[in-house]
Amino acid sequence: MSNKNKQEILLESGTNEIEIMEFKIGNNVFGINVAKVKEIIMPCPIKPMPNAHPSIEGVIKPRDMVITLVDLPEYLNLPPSESDERNLFIVTNFNQMHIAFRVHNVVGIDRISWTDIEKPDKTIYGGQDGVATGIAQCEGRLITILDFEKIVADISPETSIQISDIDKLGERPLNELPILVAEDSVLLSKMIHESLHKAGYTNTITCNNGQEAWDYISKIPKDGDLASKVACIITDLEMPSMDGHRLTKLVKADSYYKNIPLVIFSSLINEAMRIKGRELGADEQLSKPEIGRLVEVIDRLIDQSGAREQK
Repeated sequence: MSNKNKQEILLESGTNEIEIMEFKIGNNVFGINVAKVKEIIMPCPIKPMPNAHPSIEGVIKPRDMVITLVDLPEYLNLPPSESDERNLFIVTNFNQMHIAFRVHNVVGIDRISWTDIEKPDKTIYGGQDGVATGIAQCEGRLITILDFEKIVADISPETSIQISDIDKLGERPLNELPILVAEDSVLLSKMIHESLHKAGYTNTITCNNGQEAWDYISKIPKDGDLASKVACIITDLEMPSMDGHRLTKLVKADSYYKNIPLVIFSSLINEAMRIKGRELGADEQLSKPEIGRLVEVIDRLIDQSGAREQK
């Protein structure tokens, strides 16, 4: 995939579609968001690391960067390839990290609407609390979209949201202004909820995807005090049914709801995504581990909107 093609994909705005790179481990078909993929490389020398997680093969240095290599078949408890030299390494970039994943082969790229992606039930790779973030149907095939953030968090918990970061903000007053959070990961939704409550924002509205969030927002009467219904929106990007960019577009295109401060809180924040979010009207865009900064941004946006004084 050329950098030009990837850039064009990333800069399309609010279409509620996703580009999935389809790959295989054995006979199992999986998918990863193209926006997370930096490159695909042939296997290269691996330096094992002592006392590492069992799923970490070691580190590689394909160029001037040292990258951790995760044995994805091992992590998913799937059999290894009969011929490791024919495997590929998918080098990813999310949560401000570069991590490579071993796969058996790459099939290609599919464009899929988020409305065609369903949340898996609890029997598939751990279900709602597992590593399958969605099941996509494409031309008669079922593709399991993996939650790579959760995989990395399982292997290295310190790379995920740290609720303890809220302690660094010092003592904070309670605030009952409603904060709406659109996040499909059960784990991350819980961590964001706990972090906001610890920071004093005790009134959180949790939605599992952008569609649920939009359904909630669009039912708010267009009169009275808007901030008393939703004072701020926090949205992920990758979500079944409706993604965060589509939600942002719908909110900011509405003459009444556009006044609600909206923050994109995602593992996918990079320069191309910032341009896209800015074009759609997002007030702020933050990378997911930065929970302390998220609280500070919520504080600032609520103060700027005057919602705190209206309460």
